[in-house]
Formats: sequence, C-alpha cells, structure tokens
Amino acid sequence: MTDSPTPLAGTDAPNPLRDPRDRRLPLIAGPSSMVMFGVTGDLARKKLLPAIYDLTHRGLLPPSFGLVGFGRRDWSDDDFAEYVRKSVSEHSRTGFDESVFEQLRGGLRFVTGTFDDTAAFEKLTEVVGELDRTRGTGGNHAFYLSIPPDAFPKVCGQLANSGLNTPRDGSWRRVVIEKPFGHDLESARELNDVVEKVFRPEDVFRIDHYLGKETVQNILALRFSNQLFEPIWNANYVDHVQITMAEDIGIGSRAGYYDGIGTARDVIQNHLLQLLALTAMEEPVTFRASDLRAEKEKVLAAVELPEDLSAHTARGQYVGGWQGGEEVRPYIEEDGIPADSTTETFAAMRLDIATRRWAGVPFYLRAGKRLGRRVTEIAVVFKRAPFLPFRSTDTADLGQNAIVIRVQPDEGVTMRFGSKVPGTQMEVRDVTMDFAYGMNFTEESPEAYERLILDMLLGDPPLFPRQKEVELSWQILDPITEHWAQHLDPSPYRPGTWGPDTAHEMLARDGRTWRRP
Repeated sequence: MTDSPTPLAGTDAPNPLRDPRDRRLPLIAGPSSMVMFGVTGDLARKKLLPAIYDLTHRGLLPPSFGLVGFGRRDWSDDDFAEYVRKSVSEHSRTGFDESVFEQLRGGLRFVTGTFDDTAAFEKLTEVVGELDRTRGTGGNHAFYLSIPPDAFPKVCGQLANSGLNTPRDGSWRRVVIEKPFGHDLESARELNDVVEKVFRPEDVFRIDHYLGKETVQNILALRFSNQLFEPIWNANYVDHVQITMAEDIGIGSRAGYYDGIGTARDVIQNHLLQLLALTAMEEPVTFRASDLRAEKEKVLAAVELPEDLSAHTARGQYVGGWQGGEEVRPYIEEDGIPADSTTETFAAMRLDIATRRWAGVPFYLRAGKRLGRRVTEIAVVFKRAPFLPFRSTDTADLGQNAIVIRVQPDEGVTMRFGSKVPGTQMEVRDVTMDFAYGMNFTEESPEAYERLILDMLLGDPPLFPRQKEVELSWQILDPITEHWAQHLDPSPYRPGTWGPDTAHEMLARDGRTWRRP
C-alpha cells in the first residue's frame, strides 16, 4: 500500500510537508511538553537535557515545546533555566547558541516536591495546564521517569490520582521508562503491571539508548537493503558470531546501583540481546513497530542455553593494577563496594538459536569494565573455505573472513578477507575493507537520546522494546544468573586485559578464540 500525503486541515488538498515519502524535510515533533522526573541526576544533566537542546537547535522541536523539571530542590523557574543552561553549554553536541536557548527557555518550568507529595503533583497539574494555555502544548505531555524503578509505583500513582495520565480528546499522554526494566523476570512483570495500570501499553516507551544509535539502525540497512549479504547470512556460511561491549573505565560513582546488579543484568539483558536479535532476525514485512518487534521476539524466543552453564559462561571481577598509565583500584576497594562483594564486572556466555537459519551457529556475548579499550562491535565470522589449493605455508597468516559492525566509538563496518601479498611467492594474508560514518557522510551522527526522544514525541515506536521482548530477555538471563549465584564465583582479571582466563577457556572448548577489537 502506498503512503499518501495528509490532507490540509479543512481542505481536500494534500499537505506536501506531511508526505511520509518526502525525505527533503525531517519529521518535526508537534506541540508538546515533557515532564522530567530525576532531572537533577547525571543522566538528565549529561544526556537528556543536551539532547532536548540539540533537537531544538536542529529545528526538530516546535517553538511551543515545554520542559518541566520535578525535584526536591527549592528552585524557581529561573534557577532551573540556569541549571539547564549550564548542562547544555557543557554537554550539547551542536554547540551553545544563545538564541536557541532563549527559544527553549520560554518553556522551562520547575516544580518542587517529592514523589509522595500530593500538593506537588497538584502544582504540576497547574503548570501543565498553564503550558497548554500560554505555550500552546495542546494537551500533549510526556512523563520521563529517569528515577529508580522502586519509585515508579509512587510516581505512577500520583499521576493517576491527579489525572495527568488521562489525555483530552485529540491529545496524548505518554510515559518513558529508563532501564533497568526490573532485575529479573518477576520484577519486570511487577514493574510493567504498575505502569500499565496507569498508561495504555501503546503509550509506554521503554528506552534502550543502544537502539537509537545510527550504527545499530544500520544493521537493518546493511542486511535488508543489500543483496550482497543475505545469501551468506546463515548457518551454511557463518561459523559463529561475537558481540562485544567493552569499557575501559571502572564503575565510577555507580556503586549504589551496580553492586548486586552486575554486568549481565546491566547490559547483556538489554543492549547485547537486542543486538543479537537484530543480527539474527528474519526480514520483517515492513519496518512498522509491530512487524519489526515480531521478528525480534521470534529470535529471543528461539534462544537456547548451553547444557553446562559452568563451561559455556564466564564471569569475572577486576582486580587492582595499572591501566592507561595510572594505578587503579580493585572493584572491591571502589567507593561504596563491600569487601566481600561477588558482583561480576565481566560476563560472557554462549547462546544458540534454534532456527533453520542459525542451527549450529553459536553466538558469543561478552561485556565488561576495565577491559582493553572502549568498544562495542558485532563480528560475524565465516567458515573457512572448504578447499584451499595452496600450500599450508602460503596461507599460514590467513584467518577467517568476517564482517564487523562497529557500534561505537569508531562507527562503521569492516570486512576482512584474504589477499595475495605482492611479490614472486604465493602468500595470502588478511586485509580489510572499511566503511566509516565520519568519512562517508558530512552530517555528524546524532546522539541516541536525540533520536529516541524525538521518536517518542512523534509516537513512533519501532526502536522501543515492548514488554514481551523484556520478558523474553529475562527468561534467557535468569537461569544463568541463578546458576552463577550458586555455582560460579567471579574470576579475577587485570585492568587493561580482555577479561578472565575462564572467558578464553570457554571459547577454547569450542575450538575458537575471541577477536581482539
């Protein structure tokens, strides 16, 4: 079915600026506001507020946009505006422009209160109504919960009691939830029950910022817009897949959240399993949210765990040592961490997908802190050619072909294949062909939160996982973390390395080795 332009209000003529086929103009959010809970936290200060400013700078938010901060600080609207100004001047991607900030400044409001303060939510209702009258936000309001999950019931209850969750005719109300979506399957369901008692399922937007990254979206373009890859993207040709998310820093100031949660729950349950689903999914009928999510859910539902979880998973905890020219503390000596903590800072696992396309192809996932360098990548490693008419010495330096999708920080795609070394002898070595976003496109990639906040305001949900995806992810991870708690303490590893020896032994049992990113 062909998309058709939207008729102009009061006429039968189409509006060319609302034609979804027209790529000349970007999609721009309509009149709306966002109420941000947790606005004084690091995430809001470093990511969310700069993203809103950058969207304003790019002309993607309307002049009528409003932003309401809610917190315990005794701030006036002017105090809040200065806080926002400092945040965006330090962290915005597009650079600070006074005229852009003044446009945003007109819609900034602050409400002082706590989550159990009914009077504060009555005040919030008044402020939202005032924005409708003076700013023209049209009754369209989003509530961003950048707060701990245990505070969700209070906030959602207050929103329901004050009627803020109920839209007028022709308007919308939406809620945005930051991860973690629970800490296991049971808590994820409880959390969902709390939110969906107050908001309709289609009005709940679960943020996984990895899905907003250009390179993650490019997985879909790479796979489904090219004839080159699809014929070999299966068990006939692929030997295995490695998905790596490495950080070269420790836990920093996140001790209160991180200890007891660990790397597997923090990033594998959401980020890495989403990357696995996008890599392994079948081609969707369309890129509508329902079709895209359905294919991802099929992959997650088909994931099978190894029989021997001790042999095919690994967990580690960094010890003290030197990294980047400075001495760093072990995890158990970080501020706020108990000396007897058994929380893992490194996690690795083998997963298999029981489908015709991927039968027999292991997917290896690993993530950790204090590793060799900061990198996130997906490496699709191919089987060796079945016949090589060369002497063994000719191909001694030849590895396996691979397609590597670099998610961050050097966004792009690398293809590794064999080529003859110039000279009189037949010598074949690995070479690479490289695509880099920064070299091929003049426009800088927007931050993930820019894309996701804009999509939420537009009501475009494909990049937001729904509850079924969250539950399927926990069904994969829960048996592993339960096994670890009873049978597998974390193994030590030195800062700057690529994890504990147990992770390398895990792949060695399958006759494989980890890539060095």
